[in-house]
Amino acid sequence: MDPIRFEYGVVFLLDQRLLPVEVKYMECKSWQEVAAGIRDMVVRGAPAIGASAAFGMALAAKQWSSVDSERFFAGLEEAAKGLKATRPTAVNLAWAVERMLNVARTQRGVAPREIADILDSEARRIAQEDIAVNKKIGDFGAGLINDKARILTHCNAGALATVGYGTALGVIRSAVAHGKEVHVVADETRPYLQGARLTAWELHRDEIPVTVIADNMAGFLMKQGKIDVVIVGADRIAANGDVANKIGTYSVAVLAAAHNIPFYVAAPYSTFDLAIKSGEQIPIEERCETEITHFAGRRIAPEGIGCYNPSFDVTPANLITAIITEFGVIEKPDEERVRQFFAEAGHEA
Repeated sequence: MDPIRFEYGVVFLLDQRLLPVEVKYMECKSWQEVAAGIRDMVVRGAPAIGASAAFGMALAAKQWSSVDSERFFAGLEEAAKGLKATRPTAVNLAWAVERMLNVARTQRGVAPREIADILDSEARRIAQEDIAVNKKIGDFGAGLINDKARILTHCNAGALATVGYGTALGVIRSAVAHGKEVHVVADETRPYLQGARLTAWELHRDEIPVTVIADNMAGFLMKQGKIDVVIVGADRIAANGDVANKIGTYSVAVLAAAHNIPFYVAAPYSTFDLAIKSGEQIPIEERCETEITHFAGRRIAPEGIGCYNPSFDVTPANLITAIITEFGVIEKPDEERVRQFFAEAGHEA
């Protein structure tokens, strides 16, 4: 499964809006087309958005490689600004764009054509690193999963949300690879149905047992003792361990706490934003109201009504049992534990 491919100067994005009915790639030959693919949710999931943006920067570098150095860097800055504006909540997007810009800046004085080649390689490196990081997350997380576990997940934090392995689903894949039997319960994840369309599709392809439920069924299953653990991904994590993730995650966390069920977040270091103190500072993207008022192109709500469509919510750290990263597990996250953890890993804020 390749959600993102970069071949011969073209970025191919697996169109996740069409899954599971149709497997089709969107071809992007400019950073503007990559930006449109991110904004319109052709590609989604924080790590996948970051990698896509890196490839978008590589396309921008190629586009401006035949001009003088001043115009070349102005073109890169323009592309960086445009890409960052597409999805404000997922911090991996800004992280990847800044990483590409910083690499370019270290090459000032080098011919733009050569810098474009360097950025091409850097974008590929970001993609390759993502898969390796996710597998490390999976290995650390697998130890937290018991045999026969019934796992609830929300949204899609699998191969489709990354470059090819997954964060939350990476933990599940690794647990299975370690010989554990699991059964996944996937919230459908309204209003865009990433759980029903994408998570279920991924797990079914991998022959991992999965059952889809409506979002408002999770508490009932927990009360019945049918959920042992919750694992979700993240789009941005504040310095104190507050987590922004797909809308509905906070509700699941509250229910898990009420039923004494472990609630785990699986995310790479690139998803942490240690520059902000808490989740209150995380920008929450609001999307088009038609995602709620329409289904399959048809209106299902009355004309003239109000509509509110935040794409993410914030789960406070005190509801999180642990955050699983590529460096290990942060148990009972708070600001002191998060900063100490990454300082010991060599990543101080």
